[in-house]
Amino acid sequence: MTVPACSPAIQWYSKGRPASVVRRRKSPGGILDLLEMACPAGDVSRPALPGIVLHHDLIGGSRVSGDLGGGRFDVTSRKGDLTLAAPNFATFAVVEASRHLCSLMFPLAQWQKMLDEAANGDFSLDLSQIYGRMFDSPVIRSALRDLWALSDVEGAPSRLLAQAAGCEILAELCRLAGSPLVSGRGGLAPWAERRCLELMRVRLSEDISLDELAAEAQLSPFHFARMFKQSLGVPPRVYLTRLRVEKACELLEMTDLPITEIALEVGYSSNQVLARVFLKHMRLSPSDYRRAVRDPVCSIALP
Repeated sequence: MTVPACSPAIQWYSKGRPASVVRRRKSPGGILDLLEMACPAGDVSRPALPGIVLHHDLIGGSRVSGDLGGGRFDVTSRKGDLTLAAPNFATFAVVEASRHLCSLMFPLAQWQKMLDEAANGDFSLDLSQIYGRMFDSPVIRSALRDLWALSDVEGAPSRLLAQAAGCEILAELCRLAGSPLVSGRGGLAPWAERRCLELMRVRLSEDISLDELAAEAQLSPFHFARMFKQSLGVPPRVYLTRLRVEKACELLEMTDLPITEIALEVGYSSNQVLARVFLKHMRLSPSDYRRAVRDPVCSIALP
């Protein structure tokens, strides 16, 4: 994927009145834009943007009217509701009370090729059945929750995390709109699995992308993500984190490298990020782990 410096959506929400409502922002290389926003009551219309925008209402209870690309609506939102805004459409919306939203934006320039491959060249963004409608999806809510949680632990989402989460969410949106994407059958071929895992290990310190792993398996990124999970039991991003934690453990046990250097060696930007990931998976800090494995009488119990 070609990675732009800043997507049109981020440009819009970084200027003027919209900038004042943004509370958190995560934007991994223009692949996805994640925004948490506290929107006041009133007119929240925006110009046309070249991407679809998914809103997740965190509090509900506000009457909302307007048009997000699927026709006029007038509804009262509920906590957890999802709403989709159409691409290249100047949305109109008025809310009667303040809203707390998490929004996920898919720049089309980054996703069109992948979606075309997933649909055998016949992908259409005609999701008119759900544009502007309030709907629920446990699959999407879970993916959004995981995406934010992992972003908070690891900092800006990796390209692998952003692309894999985006594939899962877009596939579910297409299914809900009545245009399900055809998924790959079965798991990875043994040779493809071996080559992908080796590539992960060799490039552990890098921000490897879903595109690169898929190319190694000679598959489209969309089909690769699903087939990898069928073969290994977890998504590529989860498996990569496991490899990084395993390598960090090895380096803590076998070397005297500073923890900051170990963090960079296994693909994390700082020792603080490594500490958060390590604590989540090993239930103790890297320093405590090093002391525990080197001191037989250490009172810290390893997981």
